[in-house]
Amino acid sequence: MTTHELKQPGVSMADKIARIDQICTQARILPVITIAREEDILPLADALAAGGIKTLEVTLRSAHGLKAIQVLREQRPELCVGAGTVLDRKMFAAVEAAGAQFVVTPGVTQDILEAGVQSDLPLLPGISTPSELMMGYALGYRRFKLFPAEISGGVAAIKAYGGPFGEVRFCPTGGVNPGNVKSYMALPNVMCVGGTWMLDSGWIKNGDWGRITDCSAEALALLD
Repeated sequence: MTTHELKQPGVSMADKIARIDQICTQARILPVITIAREEDILPLADALAAGGIKTLEVTLRSAHGLKAIQVLREQRPELCVGAGTVLDRKMFAAVEAAGAQFVVTPGVTQDILEAGVQSDLPLLPGISTPSELMMGYALGYRRFKLFPAEISGGVAAIKAYGGPFGEVRFCPTGGVNPGNVKSYMALPNVMCVGGTWMLDSGWIKNGDWGRITDCSAEALALLD
């Protein structure tokens, strides 16, 4: 099935690519957030924002993911809130209804890629092979998450992708840390990185929001 055979959204693929570029370029670091307790939603987001991280990928890895997206969109409208770990069309529809501003998947299926084509929401599909990239490319996608980045070849792989896929840009996620983040961000076909190192579970459990703020600020400072 081609994009010409799919129900077309009001927003073109070119506009959605431009929106992903804007989101990722402004973010530089996209925190991959899993909410374990509902009471952590606002203080965690506030701690990240205080450190300069104002674009958030809230995953559906916990029962609180959809609620977190709804709460943040309603109560923190200054933040850019996306949904991560979206696995199928039903989850895509749910995060769209919750108010997510962008969608991220860990991998691809033909159905989820087609859902992204048909939606007005920008989708950043996750890939780990050239063949998966080409599935998305055939439907008009030019921006992808490389996941898990380090296991999938890391910096060397992204450099290699630049040859056959010159239009494509990436958000590498998985294994990105303070020791390698600058190497990723130095690549011309990397627009941002995803990470969790500023989201230590112990800090969150203990409400140590100041440490999260400091770590977020330090992470962004590595890229200045």
